[in-house]
Amino acid sequence: MKFTIPEPVIALYTTLADAGYEVYLVGGCVRDLLLNQQPKDWDFTTNATPEEILKVFPDGFYDNAFGTVGVPQQTEEKEIVEITTFRTEREYSDNRHPSSVAWGKTIEEDLERRDFTINSMALHKKDGDWELIDPHHGQEDLEKQLVRAVGNPSERFKEDALRLMRAVRFATRFGFQIEKDTWDAIKTDAALLPMIASERVRDELMKILATDYPYEGIMMLKNAGLLVHILPELLEGERLSQARPGRHHIYDVFEHNVLSMKLCPSTDPLVRFATLIHDVGKSRVVGSDQNGLVIFYNHEVMGARMAYEICQRLHFSKVERDKVVKLVRWHMFSVDEHQTDAAIRRFIRRVGVDNVQDILDLRIGDRLGSGIPEHKAESWRLKEYKERIAKELGPKPFSITDMAIDGNDIMKELNIKPGPEIGRILKTLFEEVDEDLSKNTREFLLERVKELQK
Repeated sequence: MKFTIPEPVIALYTTLADAGYEVYLVGGCVRDLLLNQQPKDWDFTTNATPEEILKVFPDGFYDNAFGTVGVPQQTEEKEIVEITTFRTEREYSDNRHPSSVAWGKTIEEDLERRDFTINSMALHKKDGDWELIDPHHGQEDLEKQLVRAVGNPSERFKEDALRLMRAVRFATRFGFQIEKDTWDAIKTDAALLPMIASERVRDELMKILATDYPYEGIMMLKNAGLLVHILPELLEGERLSQARPGRHHIYDVFEHNVLSMKLCPSTDPLVRFATLIHDVGKSRVVGSDQNGLVIFYNHEVMGARMAYEICQRLHFSKVERDKVVKLVRWHMFSVDEHQTDAAIRRFIRRVGVDNVQDILDLRIGDRLGSGIPEHKAESWRLKEYKERIAKELGPKPFSITDMAIDGNDIMKELNIKPGPEIGRILKTLFEEVDEDLSKNTREFLLERVKELQK
């Protein structure tokens, strides 16, 4: 077999082989090469122990219980290649970690412990060419476009319950089907997922949302009984009708959320996540108006609270959490053509400059996810609104630091010391100037400072 493999990877392979050890390229990089895709990571397995690997690669590092040595590549990026000793994993007591790990003796023994057949292949250099080691017929499953567990699927999932989500992720990433016995075992063992740390669940979810088929991934998670353990709030919207005369929705809240995510133009998984949960608050505030028709008053406020709790539970970073909460909280922004420029600037400040395009993408997904055939991605009002936002953004949006005076000027003018009064006056002045930028002169503002003290 002929493959294009980077020279630093070949050099690492050759160095270990020349030291007298068996060495194989293994796992995802082999799968990607067979799919004619460029691997993102290169992993090796060998019969050398971690201590022996470190003798060959003194600049490597080893600080785990699973026999993996990291070796920096001789490139500008100093990427890390992982070399793992053949291993066998014995009993799993917590559906997450093996109770014991022992070094294996053969490549076949090592491949037998891996999750799916498409990830349990290895490449070995023989007579100047690459030979495929494929005891579980992974190449055949690649051709059939199947995700199949190695051996007994239920045993694989009980070894590490995160594999339940990984199966969906690989199917979503490659547009594959999940083999029937493997799918049946996922549904049977779905209740094991809560055993997995929330941050590992979050990482798999975000990888699913980063694929070309995030909608299919979410629906697979739902149909397998996994979504209820990841985003139970999302399922509260099932069979919650939004229909009312003149209302632009034909789906229930759950379907609308998932379709909005599918049709959101952003490929950023965090924006897709925010779009996926943007209407979760509707299930908590649903009510009826005086005519008995369904309403969801302040659902965006409730949704923001729920988004905060969801992000906390899944251990998103503070930056990621704050972004998601903002997008959910302000997704109901008005695009009335009669809004003032000051109102546009307030909107920009609320959502943050870095989030403006993201909330516009969410709005497009929200609009298309209504299911109304005549709805286009952008109404004329939204197009005009985007143009006005672009104009206001300019080099940078007007902020309190752009005012002609600051807190020091106020203290000097009023002969007062630092305190909350300074902040109050600055805030009032900023709101006035923001409504009319022509007022942003030193003379006008200092005169207003005197008036505001009275």
